[in-house]
Order: sequence, then structure tokens, then C-alpha cells
Amino acid sequence: MNHSHIDQQNLDQHPVILPPAMLGMLGGGQLGRFFVIAAHEMGYKVTVLDPDKNSPAGKIADVHICAKYDDAAALKQIVETCQAVTTEFENVPAATLETLAQAIPVRPAAQSVAIAQHRVSEKNFLKNAGLPVAPYAVIDAEADLPADDSDIYPAILKVARFGYDGKGQARVANLSEAKQAFAEFSQEECVLEKMLKLDYEISVVLARDVNGHAVTFPTAENSHLNGILDVSIVPARGSDAVNHRAQKLAVSVAEKLEYTGVLGVEFFVCDGELLVNEIAPRPHNSGHYTLDACITNQFEQQVRVMTGLPLGSSRQHSPAVMVNILGDIWSNGAETGHQAEPAWLLALNNPQLKMHLYGKHEARDGRKMGHFTVLNASRDEAIKQAMQVRSELNIGV
Repeated sequence: MNHSHIDQQNLDQHPVILPPAMLGMLGGGQLGRFFVIAAHEMGYKVTVLDPDKNSPAGKIADVHICAKYDDAAALKQIVETCQAVTTEFENVPAATLETLAQAIPVRPAAQSVAIAQHRVSEKNFLKNAGLPVAPYAVIDAEADLPADDSDIYPAILKVARFGYDGKGQARVANLSEAKQAFAEFSQEECVLEKMLKLDYEISVVLARDVNGHAVTFPTAENSHLNGILDVSIVPARGSDAVNHRAQKLAVSVAEKLEYTGVLGVEFFVCDGELLVNEIAPRPHNSGHYTLDACITNQFEQQVRVMTGLPLGSSRQHSPAVMVNILGDIWSNGAETGHQAEPAWLLALNNPQLKMHLYGKHEARDGRKMGHFTVLNASRDEAIKQAMQVRSELNIGV
């Protein structure tokens, strides 16, 4: 789905950065690692800034600056050696992005990331932009918690900052439970969001370039386990109308944010209606299927946006089912209780399966260690095969 006409005059105002230029990546996790791979394939070099000496992206980057994200010397090195900068997670300090943007292109921009890294700013932005969201209340103090007779209950209390993959969230049925959860969150600013009866959850990943031209990937249908993405089915099994509407809404979010980069937009589907749940100013876990099932993957799009290149085609050539691999399975499969390497052969025996392990230093419960994607001409067959391998690897046990 393509939107907006590319203005040739604008293209001239944004010079294209060509290989073998050095690109900067803030963050060294798996999203950064896939970015490095995509950039290398296109002939670019990459400097990764990440304080973890074992970071998956740092291990394969041309340069790994092992320092904090606000380290002045590190930022000076990036400015002097890189021609543009991007991020792989939303909690990079906005001040760091602003500092770098004074010298080199930073995509996405600090103001877009700042909105997405704070749940209150995010919810208020979406609501004020006229986008559909679940009923919510902003909680700055205990007195802000609604009384028991409020129809917001049952609800989910979510901390405003640094909450992801189910962290910093609590289900609350009434005022008493809400007070207890708020106290457990050290009375940090929170959002109290009404729990809705969901039909299912979907997401759209898109790329929007410096000229406002947007390309969306097919809509993914997602299921979660303990607050962490478990399985993505693409294309989503819902109606074409819902899938198409989600893509239009996702582009609308990007336009209202004046966003430049790759963006993930998560939706709830309730009674056939769409509500925006969260936005992620980066490639998205539910977009990992694009590595194997689309002409251009989400990380190549990130390189293209960052360097001012035209966006690639997002066409999906095969139905796909992506399954996350968490650290839990290193111990799930071990009768002794000690960590044991999972039975990879059970997965790799399947000729339709693509395995991606992230090279993380150690497996921990709940930690994303990899994913696999099953491709098949039949979506139903892809689901069947993916769920069989998921079971054989003891995922979700």
C-alpha cells in the first residue's frame, strides 16, 4: 500500500547516503543485529553504541562503542564517523537523539521517540489525533484512581515509562487492587486502561521516508503469552476490510507523528472495531516474518529510510507464521533442571522453516533468544507446522 506522491524537489533537499558509508545504531539487541546484517548486505558499515560488551549487534558491527547512551565521548565519535543515526529501542534518551541531530540526520526524530517512550504522552497523542483508543485514565497520584463504581474496571495499570513485554503492568478489578498495584509501582506515573473483551490482536509495521511516502507490510495476527509476543500469523486471518483499515490507521499514526523511520502499530480488534494499543518507533517483533516472507524486510526498510533511498517493495510472497523462542526452553527441556541446549534438529528438520537465533550471551526465562518462521503456500499448513515445532521445542510449556 503506497501513500503520498514523492516530491522530486524534496528528494534533492535530502541527499542520499550511499555505500560504503558508516551508519550509526543506538542499541545492540536483536533488532540492531538484524539492522547490521541488512546494512552489511547493502554495502554499508555500521557503528553500534551499546553498554553491553556482549550485545548481539555489537558482536557483528564494524565498530562497537561500549559506552552509555549519554556518554559525551561516544556521541562525539558517532558524529565524527557516522553519516546518519537510528535506534533499535525506544528508551534511548531523547536528549541523546537531539544532541546527535544537531550534527547528522537522526531517523526517527527525537520528538517522535519521546512520545512513544512514554505511555501517557502516547495515549494523549493518539486520542488528540482523533485515533481510536481504549478508555483510559492518567494516574499521577493515588487520588487519581477512579472509585469502585467507575466502568473503567476491570482494568490494567501500566507504568508510563520503561514498560514492555508485559513488564510494569498489573490487572486490577477494583480501587483496592489499583491502589496496591500503584504502590508496588512506587507511585510512578501510570495509565489505567479499561480491559476490553478482544476478538484478537493485530499489528502493522510500516516504513515512512523523509518525503512522507509510506509503505505498509501485511497485517499480522498476534497472540501473546505472559505479556510477550508468542506467535504471529501473516496475513492475519481476520477480514480483508479489518486488515486494510489497520494499514490505513497505521499510516495515519505515522503522518500525525510526522514520523520518519520504521514504525510498529499494535491494535486491539473489539467487536470488529479497531483500537490503537501501542506504537513502537522501530522495527517490531511481529515484523520478523518479513525477513523471510517479503521482498524487502523491515530492517532493509530501516536502512533505506535512514540513508534517503527509495523504499523497497513490501509484497509478501508466502504466508508465514513466526514463533518467538524465549530463554525458558533452555530449562523447559531439561529433566535435571539445568540448562540444556534445545533440540534444534526437531525444528531444522522442517524444510519450510527458517531459524533465527540472536547470539545472546545467556538464556534467561522471558528473554527473547530467537525466533523461527514457517513458510508455506497454505497459511493453514504453515500454522499447523509452526505449532507442531513450537510444541516439540517445549515453547509455552
